[in-house]
Amino acid sequence: MPQLEFYNTIEKPGIAEYRDRGSKFISYSFPITSINDFKYRMEGIKKEHPKATHHCFAYRIGLDKTNLRINDDGEPPGTAGKQILGQIDSKELTNILVVVVRYFGGTLLGVPGLILAYKTSAILVLQVTPIVQKAIEVNYIVQFDYTLMNNIMTIVKLLNCTVVTQELQLFCRFSVGVPVNRQEEFLYLLREIKDIEVGKE
Repeated sequence: MPQLEFYNTIEKPGIAEYRDRGSKFISYSFPITSINDFKYRMEGIKKEHPKATHHCFAYRIGLDKTNLRINDDGEPPGTAGKQILGQIDSKELTNILVVVVRYFGGTLLGVPGLILAYKTSAILVLQVTPIVQKAIEVNYIVQFDYTLMNNIMTIVKLLNCTVVTQELQLFCRFSVGVPVNRQEEFLYLLREIKDIEVGKE
């Protein structure tokens, strides 16, 4: 299989609303990159909607397809979290959390009604949230003398790299995310400059 060069994600939160027979479903999308991000967002939603009947969600983090979680939060199994994740996956998204908050309206929707409501809620919020394509990056540690800073930053900008962390002293240490399809150029350009240490993180 060829190596993937890009992935789909979101950069800004989104919100949408859906109603069915008195029940109100408010759906939220958030960009997340860690479990801590997820916990922070869920705490915020529960504080904002303390009287909601259910706070159902699904998230996917990372590129290896294994870091995901779904939760029906008391709804019949398979009616909520699985439906939300299905919509995340249909758009091939990662680093995303979708939460659907339900206020019960007095009329039971039944399993088919719930499946439709949670699926539709996820579809609606993903329709209003801009999807962006990001380069898959490989992290390199670059160590160099401070006087070479301009040279390094020129290469970083030229190849659309990301400076993940930086330690600035007389001798600098950067962690740089390099797009997978630009690694050879990155290493070649760095080797053109003398007195630089570079290696994969």
